[in-house]
Amino acid sequence: MASTTSEGAAAPTEQEVLGYFERLSNWGRWGKDDQKGTLNLITPDRRRAAAALVRDGDIVSCSRTLSPKRDVENPDPLLHFMRQSGESAPARGMGFASDWIGLEFHGFSTTHLDSLSHLFWDGRMYNGRPASGITTSRGGADGSIEWARDGIISRGVLLDMPWSQDRDWLEPGEAILPADLDACAAQAGVEVGEGDILLIRTGRDARRARHGPVAPAQGGAAGLHAACLPWLHEHGIAVLSSDVAQDVMPSGFDGIPMPIHAVGIVAMGLWLLDNAWLEDLAEHCRRRERWAFHMTVAPLPLKNTTGSPVNPIALF
Repeated sequence: MASTTSEGAAAPTEQEVLGYFERLSNWGRWGKDDQKGTLNLITPDRRRAAAALVRDGDIVSCSRTLSPKRDVENPDPLLHFMRQSGESAPARGMGFASDWIGLEFHGFSTTHLDSLSHLFWDGRMYNGRPASGITTSRGGADGSIEWARDGIISRGVLLDMPWSQDRDWLEPGEAILPADLDACAAQAGVEVGEGDILLIRTGRDARRARHGPVAPAQGGAAGLHAACLPWLHEHGIAVLSSDVAQDVMPSGFDGIPMPIHAVGIVAMGLWLLDNAWLEDLAEHCRRRERWAFHMTVAPLPLKNTTGSPVNPIALF
């Protein structure tokens, strides 16, 4: 039996969400050899239109600071070793400092971009390629982050969900529905459109500052309900981001713990940008009453990898 949303509309059943793998599929849409997925929606015209949004020249980073501090949100923190330091610098002449960095960027702490090789369903990845092509010894060229090596530049749109509901944050486990997205966009006076980089603020970090960190996998996280997947497809979102990992947790489906990730990446070829820092961006947008801006996301061109840490930059 289908559950109902807060607006009284029927939420999709688990079987209906499983049907999204076919109903919302972009396999073959841009050719059988395509590996860029929804990045194909960002055309030169859309990049030029995004550039036309620049007025003030102000920039805002949407990345968290990479931290070696362990906590419940960051169980595998960055490893940072100094290979050389100022302690060995000569009293005269040139000295050096250098670092070694090790990083597990997937999870709920680091701001990162998932490539299309990050997730599989029924042994397949985006565009029908076999999951077995991604190996422990070689990684995988199929769906690697290298397919975004030229950078992602488009219009960014922030939907600040707590702001639209006159709240400071959404609570862990609180689901965002399509009607919520439409209401927030209408209040902001912005139309979400094809090729956009869409950022969803849940207020995770405002809540964290007041109440401390929550491990999303155990304590839950606010995010998009699976009912939003057709909305994302219909609006032609090129990159989806949020201040956590997009999916409401728990998802409400026993067999699909993260449907936005699973259907989005595997069926739609949708690029996901997890754990953005959106508090500074939200403050800028509110102050300017501007919710659309030029945005750049530049992943590292790492060989055969399932994603990359990124520093998304909004330009006003």
